[in-house]
Amino acid sequence: MNRIVFVEDDAEVGNLIAAYLGKHDIEVLVEPRGDTAQARIEKEKPDLILLDIMLPGKDGMTLCRDLRPIFPGPIVLLTSLDSDMNHILSLEMGASDYILKTTPPAVLLARLRLHLRQSPVHSAQSEQPVQTLKSGNALHFGQLCIDPVNREVTLVDETIVLSTSDFDLLWELATHAGRIMDREALLKNLRGVSYDGLDRSIDVAISRLRKKLYDNTLEPFRIKTVRNKGYLFAPNAWESLQE
Repeated sequence: MNRIVFVEDDAEVGNLIAAYLGKHDIEVLVEPRGDTAQARIEKEKPDLILLDIMLPGKDGMTLCRDLRPIFPGPIVLLTSLDSDMNHILSLEMGASDYILKTTPPAVLLARLRLHLRQSPVHSAQSEQPVQTLKSGNALHFGQLCIDPVNREVTLVDETIVLSTSDFDLLWELATHAGRIMDREALLKNLRGVSYDGLDRSIDVAISRLRKKLYDNTLEPFRIKTVRNKGYLFAPNAWESLQE
Protein backbone atom coordinates (compact mmCIF):
# COMPACT_ATOMS: atom_id res chain seq x y z
CA MET A 1 0.00 0.00 0.00
CA ASN A 2 1.31 3.44 -0.95
CA ARG A 3 1.42 6.12 1.72
CA ILE A 4 0.57 9.80 1.21
CA VAL A 5 0.85 12.71 3.62
CA PHE A 6 -1.95 15.16 2.77
CA VAL A 7 -1.39 18.63 4.23
CA GLU A 8 -4.92 20.05 4.46
CA ASP A 9 -6.47 22.24 7.15
CA ASP A 10 -10.08 21.49 6.17
CA ALA A 11 -10.84 18.30 8.14
CA GLU A 12 -13.87 17.43 6.00
CA VAL A 13 -11.89 17.62 2.74
CA GLY A 14 -9.00 15.70 4.27
CA ASN A 15 -11.23 12.93 5.58
CA LEU A 16 -13.21 12.58 2.34
CA ILE A 17 -10.10 12.25 0.19
CA ALA A 18 -8.44 9.94 2.72
CA ALA A 19 -11.50 7.69 2.72
CA TYR A 20 -11.74 7.58 -1.08
CA LEU A 21 -8.04 6.89 -1.67
CA GLY A 22 -8.04 4.38 1.17
CA LYS A 23 -10.55 2.27 -0.76
CA HIS A 24 -7.97 2.07 -3.56
CA ASP A 25 -5.01 0.91 -1.47
CA ILE A 26 -3.53 4.34 -0.79
CA GLU A 27 -3.05 5.21 2.88
CA VAL A 28 -3.55 8.93 3.54
CA LEU A 29 -2.21 10.65 6.65
CA VAL A 30 -3.78 14.09 7.06
CA GLU A 31 -1.65 16.89 8.55
CA PRO A 32 -3.59 20.13 9.27
CA ARG A 33 -0.76 22.69 9.49
CA GLY A 34 1.91 23.84 7.07
CA ASP A 35 4.45 24.72 9.77
CA THR A 36 4.39 21.23 11.30
CA ALA A 37 4.15 19.31 8.04
CA GLN A 38 7.88 18.84 7.39
CA ALA A 39 8.44 17.09 10.72
CA ARG A 40 5.45 14.81 10.02
CA ILE A 41 6.74 14.01 6.54
CA GLU A 42 10.23 13.21 7.81
CA LYS A 43 8.69 10.88 10.38
CA GLU A 44 6.21 9.10 8.10
CA LYS A 45 8.42 8.85 4.98
CA PRO A 46 5.53 8.91 2.48
CA ASP A 47 5.66 7.91 -1.17
CA LEU A 48 3.92 11.13 -2.23
CA ILE A 49 3.08 14.49 -0.65
CA LEU A 50 -0.26 16.18 -1.35
CA LEU A 51 -0.45 19.88 -0.43
CA ASP A 52 -3.19 22.45 -0.15
CA ILE A 53 -1.96 26.00 -0.83
CA MET A 54 -3.84 27.98 1.82
CA LEU A 55 -2.51 26.54 5.07
CA PRO A 56 -1.99 27.87 8.61
CA GLY A 57 1.61 28.46 9.63
CA LYS A 58 3.19 28.02 6.20
CA ASP A 59 1.54 28.09 2.77
CA GLY A 60 1.73 25.15 0.39
CA MET A 61 3.93 26.93 -2.15
CA THR A 62 6.60 27.72 0.44
CA LEU A 63 6.31 24.24 1.91
CA CYS A 64 6.80 22.71 -1.53
CA ARG A 65 9.92 24.80 -2.08
CA ASP A 66 11.34 23.81 1.31
CA LEU A 67 10.57 20.11 0.86
CA ARG A 68 11.88 19.67 -2.67
CA PRO A 69 15.63 19.56 -1.78
CA ILE A 70 15.04 16.82 0.81
CA PHE A 71 12.16 14.82 -0.71
CA PRO A 72 12.80 13.00 -4.02
CA GLY A 73 9.24 11.76 -4.53
CA PRO A 74 6.21 13.48 -6.10
CA ILE A 75 4.85 16.66 -4.53
CA VAL A 76 1.35 17.48 -5.80
CA LEU A 77 -0.58 20.69 -5.13
CA LEU A 78 -4.33 20.06 -4.60
CA THR A 79 -6.11 23.40 -4.41
CA SER A 80 -9.27 25.34 -5.14
CA LEU A 81 -7.21 28.22 -6.61
CA ASP A 82 -7.77 28.04 -10.36
CA SER A 83 -4.94 30.35 -11.39
CA ASP A 84 -2.44 30.00 -14.23
CA MET A 85 0.10 32.03 -12.25
CA ASN A 86 -0.22 29.76 -9.21
CA HIS A 87 0.08 26.74 -11.49
CA ILE A 88 3.30 28.10 -13.00
CA LEU A 89 4.72 29.14 -9.64
CA SER A 90 4.04 25.74 -8.12
CA LEU A 91 6.00 24.02 -10.90
CA GLU A 92 8.83 26.50 -10.46
CA MET A 93 8.85 25.68 -6.73
CA GLY A 94 9.37 22.01 -7.58
CA ALA A 95 5.84 20.62 -7.64
CA SER A 96 5.20 17.56 -9.80
CA ASP A 97 1.59 18.51 -10.55
CA TYR A 98 -1.16 21.07 -9.84
CA ILE A 99 -4.65 19.63 -9.45
CA LEU A 100 -7.90 21.45 -8.70
CA LYS A 101 -10.15 20.20 -5.90
CA THR A 102 -13.03 20.18 -8.39
CA THR A 103 -11.28 17.38 -10.29
CA PRO A 104 -13.38 14.18 -10.19
CA PRO A 105 -12.07 11.72 -7.58
CA ALA A 106 -11.39 9.03 -10.18
CA VAL A 107 -9.23 11.44 -12.20
CA LEU A 108 -7.38 12.52 -9.05
CA LEU A 109 -6.73 8.87 -8.23
CA ALA A 110 -5.43 8.19 -11.75
CA ARG A 111 -3.04 11.14 -11.67
CA LEU A 112 -1.72 10.25 -8.22
CA ARG A 113 -1.17 6.65 -9.33
CA LEU A 114 0.75 7.91 -12.37
CA HIS A 115 3.05 9.96 -10.14
CA LEU A 116 3.52 7.06 -7.76
CA ARG A 117 4.47 4.72 -10.61
CA GLN A 118 7.00 7.20 -11.97
CA SER A 119 8.39 8.22 -8.59
CA PRO A 120 12.11 7.66 -7.91
CA VAL A 121 11.02 6.48 -4.45
CA HIS A 122 8.95 3.74 -6.11
CA SER A 123 11.85 2.85 -8.40
CA ALA A 124 14.28 2.63 -5.50
CA GLN A 125 12.01 0.10 -3.79
CA SER A 126 11.77 -2.20 -6.80
CA GLU A 127 13.65 -5.48 -6.79
CA GLN A 128 15.92 -4.40 -9.63
CA PRO A 129 17.18 -0.83 -9.25
CA VAL A 130 16.62 1.22 -12.36
CA GLN A 131 19.90 3.07 -12.14
CA THR A 132 23.00 3.12 -10.00
CA LEU A 133 25.50 5.92 -10.43
CA LYS A 134 28.88 4.54 -11.33
CA SER A 135 31.54 5.37 -8.79
CA GLY A 136 34.80 6.71 -10.15
CA ASN A 137 36.35 9.97 -11.13
CA ALA A 138 34.35 13.17 -11.06
CA LEU A 139 33.30 14.76 -14.34
CA HIS A 140 34.87 18.13 -15.19
CA PHE A 141 33.56 20.59 -17.76
CA GLY A 142 35.50 23.85 -17.53
CA GLN A 143 34.74 25.20 -14.04
CA LEU A 144 31.96 22.66 -13.42
CA CYS A 145 32.74 19.58 -11.33
CA ILE A 146 30.24 16.75 -10.76
CA ASP A 147 31.35 14.23 -8.13
CA PRO A 148 29.19 11.06 -8.25
CA VAL A 149 30.74 9.49 -5.15
CA ASN A 150 30.00 12.36 -2.77
CA ARG A 151 27.13 13.58 -4.95
CA GLU A 152 28.49 17.11 -4.97
CA VAL A 153 28.38 19.75 -7.70
CA THR A 154 30.61 22.84 -7.80
CA LEU A 155 30.74 25.64 -10.36
CA VAL A 156 33.64 28.11 -10.09
CA ASP A 157 34.20 26.99 -6.47
CA GLU A 158 30.54 27.56 -5.56
CA THR A 159 28.74 24.52 -4.21
CA ILE A 160 25.47 23.93 -6.07
CA VAL A 161 22.87 22.28 -3.82
CA LEU A 162 20.70 19.80 -5.71
CA SER A 163 18.01 17.37 -4.66
CA THR A 164 18.63 13.66 -5.22
CA SER A 165 16.48 13.52 -8.34
CA ASP A 166 17.97 16.71 -9.80
CA PHE A 167 21.52 15.41 -9.25
CA ASP A 168 20.61 12.16 -11.01
CA LEU A 169 19.18 14.11 -13.95
CA LEU A 170 22.31 16.30 -14.19
CA TRP A 171 24.53 13.21 -14.07
CA GLU A 172 22.50 11.55 -16.82
CA LEU A 173 22.81 14.64 -19.03
CA ALA A 174 26.51 15.16 -18.26
CA THR A 175 27.46 11.55 -18.98
CA HIS A 176 25.87 12.04 -22.40
CA ALA A 177 27.42 15.49 -22.97
CA GLY A 178 27.08 16.70 -26.55
CA ARG A 179 24.25 14.24 -27.28
CA ILE A 180 20.53 15.01 -27.46
CA MET A 181 18.53 13.23 -24.76
CA ASP A 182 14.77 13.06 -25.28
CA ARG A 183 12.19 12.74 -22.50
CA GLU A 184 11.66 9.06 -23.29
CA ALA A 185 15.35 8.25 -22.77
CA LEU A 186 15.63 10.37 -19.62
CA LEU A 187 12.56 8.85 -17.97
CA LYS A 188 13.58 5.34 -18.99
CA ASN A 189 17.15 5.71 -17.72
CA LEU A 190 16.26 7.53 -14.51
CA ARG A 191 12.98 5.89 -13.47
CA GLY A 192 12.50 2.87 -15.68
CA VAL A 193 9.20 4.17 -17.07
CA SER A 194 8.05 5.18 -20.53
CA TYR A 195 7.11 8.72 -21.49
CA ASP A 196 3.32 9.00 -21.72
CA GLY A 197 3.26 12.26 -23.68
CA LEU A 198 1.89 14.24 -20.70
CA ASP A 199 4.54 13.99 -17.99
CA ARG A 200 6.25 17.38 -17.53
CA SER A 201 8.45 16.41 -14.58
CA ILE A 202 11.61 16.34 -16.73
CA ASP A 203 10.87 19.83 -18.09
CA VAL A 204 10.32 21.17 -14.58
CA ALA A 205 13.54 19.59 -13.32
CA ILE A 206 15.47 20.99 -16.30
CA SER A 207 14.14 24.44 -15.45
CA ARG A 208 15.36 24.06 -11.85
CA LEU A 209 18.80 22.90 -13.01
CA ARG A 210 19.16 25.85 -15.35
CA LYS A 211 18.44 28.33 -12.58
CA LYS A 212 20.84 26.71 -10.14
CA LEU A 213 23.58 26.37 -12.76
CA TYR A 214 23.29 30.00 -13.89
CA ASP A 215 21.95 29.13 -17.32
CA ASN A 216 20.03 31.70 -19.34
CA THR A 217 16.36 30.82 -18.81
CA LEU A 218 15.26 32.60 -22.01
CA GLU A 219 18.08 31.34 -24.25
CA PRO A 220 19.71 28.40 -22.47
CA PHE A 221 23.30 27.75 -23.52
CA ARG A 222 24.37 25.18 -20.92
CA ILE A 223 21.44 22.78 -21.00
CA LYS A 224 20.01 23.50 -24.41
CA THR A 225 16.55 22.74 -25.70
CA VAL A 226 16.65 21.11 -29.12
CA ARG A 227 13.17 21.69 -30.49
CA ASN A 228 11.08 18.56 -31.02
CA LYS A 229 14.03 16.39 -29.98
CA GLY A 230 15.04 16.92 -26.36
CA TYR A 231 17.84 18.39 -24.26
CA LEU A 232 21.56 18.69 -24.83
CA PHE A 233 24.24 19.24 -22.17
CA ALA A 234 26.82 21.60 -23.72
CA PRO A 235 30.30 20.50 -22.56
CA ASN A 236 32.05 23.79 -23.44
CA ALA A 237 29.77 26.26 -21.63
CA TRP A 238 31.09 26.07 -18.08
CA GLU A 239 33.99 28.52 -17.80
CA SER A 240 32.29 31.00 -15.47
CA LEU A 241 29.17 31.49 -13.32
CA GLN A 242 27.64 33.61 -16.07
CA GLU A 243 28.39 34.11 -19.74
